[in-house]
Amino acid sequence: MNIEHNSRQKFYREPFGAVTCGTEITFRLAVSEAGIPSAVRLVYKEDGKGEIRVDMPYTFDVGGHCIYSVSVKMPETAGLVWYYFELEAEHGMVYYGNNSKNLGGLGEMSFNYPNNSYQITVYNADYKTPEWFKTGIAYQIFVDRFCNGNEDGSFLGERTDIIKREWGDQPFYKAEQFGGVYKANDFFGGNLKGIIKKLPYLKELGVSVIYLNPIFKAYTNHKYDTGDYEQIDPMFGDEKIFKELCRKAKDMGIRIILDGVFNHTGSNSRYFNKDGEYDSVGAYQSQDSPYYKWFRFMDWPEIYESWWGMTTLPQIEEHSEECRNYLLSDKDAIVKRWIRNGASGWRLDVVDELPGFFVKELRRGVKSVDEDAVIIGEVWEDASHKSAYGERREYFLGNELDSVMNYPMRLALIDGVSGRIDAEEFDARLMSIKENYPAPAYYSLLNMVTSHDVERIMTLMGDAPSRHDVSKEYQAQFKLDGYALELAKEKATLVLGLQMTLPGVPCIFYGDEIGMQGYGDPFCRAAFPWDKIEEIDPDKRVRTRYKNMIKLRNTSKAFSIGEFESVHKLGHVYAFIRYYKDEKFIVVVNMGTTEERSRIDIGRYRIKKISCVTNEKETHEASDGIYYIDMPRLWIKVYKAEE
Repeated sequence: MNIEHNSRQKFYREPFGAVTCGTEITFRLAVSEAGIPSAVRLVYKEDGKGEIRVDMPYTFDVGGHCIYSVSVKMPETAGLVWYYFELEAEHGMVYYGNNSKNLGGLGEMSFNYPNNSYQITVYNADYKTPEWFKTGIAYQIFVDRFCNGNEDGSFLGERTDIIKREWGDQPFYKAEQFGGVYKANDFFGGNLKGIIKKLPYLKELGVSVIYLNPIFKAYTNHKYDTGDYEQIDPMFGDEKIFKELCRKAKDMGIRIILDGVFNHTGSNSRYFNKDGEYDSVGAYQSQDSPYYKWFRFMDWPEIYESWWGMTTLPQIEEHSEECRNYLLSDKDAIVKRWIRNGASGWRLDVVDELPGFFVKELRRGVKSVDEDAVIIGEVWEDASHKSAYGERREYFLGNELDSVMNYPMRLALIDGVSGRIDAEEFDARLMSIKENYPAPAYYSLLNMVTSHDVERIMTLMGDAPSRHDVSKEYQAQFKLDGYALELAKEKATLVLGLQMTLPGVPCIFYGDEIGMQGYGDPFCRAAFPWDKIEEIDPDKRVRTRYKNMIKLRNTSKAFSIGEFESVHKLGHVYAFIRYYKDEKFIVVVNMGTTEERSRIDIGRYRIKKISCVTNEKETHEASDGIYYIDMPRLWIKVYKAEE
């Protein structure tokens, strides 16, 4: 018996992908080389509810396949629906469910209940995400390491409890460098004035969104241990300078997004005040503190819940109404205040550790001030079906997030260009994201390849050993050069080409555009070497590729909000089409290390001519829409198509 269902083909499931509440979906199943089953059924269920079985009558025969079909109306309430098929055959029950990789598309037959069901995301029809964000190019800045705006290089803030570093030094990475305990209090002097100073640089690069790592007062250089949500860290500037940054950036067409750390505060904060540095009465100091209910004490004051056991990061009690009012809902709540001060959105740190009711309340607060503000979550897996702490998350049903950091796509890009997966699996991973995410979220995904938490893309593409397999000392001294560096540049700029032409919002981590290297934290957080750019990128190859690919993306909405469909996936050559209104582009990428000649069939799009727009002066014409493209190793070509 042969059974087939492909969740990505409209013949088998119409309409494709995520749908709005109440949408009717038609399911089809093809059966061949078998006797007539006594019953064929669709088995589906809403998330957390019981299964419903619906008979699928025989509909027609095509090519020796018996087609069974049924139409089912999706729930009126947003959520996930799971489905598979069961057949009563001559020798017993047969099942057909999602494939073993759980990526959608073609499934697998089994004689037991399937391990994986197909997913349908059902979301609210009024779910909208900011249009300005979808068409943007983002740039992430770790403030202390980007630029010091003081001409004499002096530090702001007048702190005496920090370790001042020279701009070109390597960040400290071991406890003994801090005197025995890892404190992350080595600073390089970057500040908001430095970002203002470099706005023309970012504008020329083509950036339209700046995502800042935390900027509120805190002890560490990374600022994830918030000390005061109401105050810009004095080492970075003040509220006046922040407003100036937002205003000047806006004048250049650039928006600012802030990092919201609402899962925990610092133990050294006005709210907890373990070190007694603040003039407030913190939760650690008194049970009568106005902040006492903000935290989870098992044995006050010394035993309390902290983030991943780090006692410097006491966990916030999100059920505390007082805390939520302060952060989310009051007239001048934190999430509202900084939007009014000029920010255009929030990136939520470890959002999967915030309960759903908290994220929903946060969205209401932010959108009440600026409906066009963007809310991005840090999620490392497929965010459409993420479960955490016993709760199925509802990020993309319409009442929580606009976007997440697209780590699944990052991994697909790295694995594809590194040769660990072929074009078919590469496509399956990308299409799984498209299938599971509602369109408003899909086109808003923050497509980053480097961040403050992971290795820089240049280091990864140089085939560096995994950071999990080598010591911090090895990571500290590791540097690509020679052939390994040349190969890394080829691969990293190929990743860039895909990043700029696939759906979602490309995000550049500061310094990637000049080829900075570095393992994960803290090596990916080195100071931007403004005086050594020519040394790092002597032939301007990396910078030129970034500027050219950003410019290409900014020339057409086809690359941002246009349709995306794969047209070729053979070996390590992958091709896809992006189209919006009358504009069509064909992107062909060879992720392999040998030259390839590929047959690209795009006849169904009525394309008669393609002209390369990425350096090569190359034009092809074909009345049947079939093109033979010569692809150098590790290369990308983008063609503008004409009918």
